[in-house]
Amino acid sequence: MTDGETPATPTPVAAAADPAASPVPPRQTARGGGRMDLTHGPIAKTLILFALPTLASNILQTLSGSVNSIWVGQFLGESALAATANANIIMFLMFGAFFGFGMAATVLIGQSIGRGDIDAARRASGAAIGLAVAFSLVIAVIGWFASDRILRWLETPPEAFTLAHDYLRVTFIAVPASMLMVMLSMASRGAGDAVTPLRFMILTVVLDIVLNPMLILGIGPLPRLGIAGSALATAIAGTISLIAMIGWFYARNHVLRLRGREFAYLLPNWRELGFIVGRGLPMGAQMLVISGAGLIMVGLVNREGLITAAAYGATLQLWNYVQMPALAVGAAVSSMAAQNIGAQRWDRVSGVTNSGIAINLTMTGVLIALLLLFDRAALSLFLGSGSEAIDVARNIQYIATWTFLPFGTTIVLISTLRANGSVVPPLIILFLSMFPIRLGIYYFGYPIIGSDILWWSFPLSSLASLAMAWIVYKRGNWRRTLTRPDLS
Repeated sequence: MTDGETPATPTPVAAAADPAASPVPPRQTARGGGRMDLTHGPIAKTLILFALPTLASNILQTLSGSVNSIWVGQFLGESALAATANANIIMFLMFGAFFGFGMAATVLIGQSIGRGDIDAARRASGAAIGLAVAFSLVIAVIGWFASDRILRWLETPPEAFTLAHDYLRVTFIAVPASMLMVMLSMASRGAGDAVTPLRFMILTVVLDIVLNPMLILGIGPLPRLGIAGSALATAIAGTISLIAMIGWFYARNHVLRLRGREFAYLLPNWRELGFIVGRGLPMGAQMLVISGAGLIMVGLVNREGLITAAAYGATLQLWNYVQMPALAVGAAVSSMAAQNIGAQRWDRVSGVTNSGIAINLTMTGVLIALLLLFDRAALSLFLGSGSEAIDVARNIQYIATWTFLPFGTTIVLISTLRANGSVVPPLIILFLSMFPIRLGIYYFGYPIIGSDILWWSFPLSSLASLAMAWIVYKRGNWRRTLTRPDLS
């Protein structure tokens, strides 16, 4: 959900605005690695098949986090669980900031693949990987030495401070491997291969779940490391999966693998860097906007008391799963639209968007119906069957869960804009809907209907963001000119 500035030394592509333009003859072609051709064939079927591995990856990652939280909570107690929560906030913000650079590179890779310019795709991939290495090493070093100060800024509870410090330091050590894994996965999807990231997400999750209790408790010959063992398990799992994924790239001759002189692409030139950073910063800013809005909402909910806060926390756990189809379909739309834009198949771009909207509404609608039908049982998993917070959470669900229908449609529209490098309008839309609109609804509505306005602010602000995104999609100039760095 992002937008960006014109890169340094842009190269305008005039034909990009012509829906009838024929595809550019490929300068270089390559197959391998199991990637899909996203520029030909039935749009809806291709989009579904491309989105499903990403959806599965998201589900596995969320389940892994939930299982690891159970290990920590059961073996080490509430203080340890609070410690991991504090550390994970930091990791989310850090990866959110980097996410934008990965998405910018993914768009560039997708357009290059669509043009049949494999060398340009490898240049973009190499530049993104080189940036990931440099960025992650700096973050790891700073994080190691600044852990105490960071946790004090977060006002980490004293009883959890030492545990959080141990957990956070080990987590920072794992940052380079984690960021490279994320970058390779995003680049692979941009090239049309969503299956390879799924394979190695499965490996990561299995290793993480198995190693967590072994390193926490010191099972067999392994040392008993407590909470540091949980962080170390995640680090080991991520590192093994990264090495295995790189090996797979070369064994299967993946389209983005680098050989010989191509390793020089890991040192991006200023034009590549300008494109990735110029478009990546607004995308990363979107994650910060989302995080900031989430923190403000938590503060407003906490004012309503412990029962409401617990109900909202349980609801968020369920919403994590409801929003997954929108995120997976949005990522697939962005990659598929980028490839078709690169191939100048503008006749297919609208079809990709429309199919993405229809698929998302169907998948999300089914999830919402199931959640509302079995809401009491689902909420009991987090709150306990006798909790008085269940009725409050059910009220939240009935008012706000349908938010994810307009939310998902907005995600698809913004993903299409992003596929042609339009990243600033989505940032503006997101900011307006999350802050002045949502907070305005709260402050003006609270005296009238009380705390329920908190939950009504979700669908109302989502409808506002959908209206703005639709206007930009239909009337904006994002189709007219594609700019990209001259990588020749």
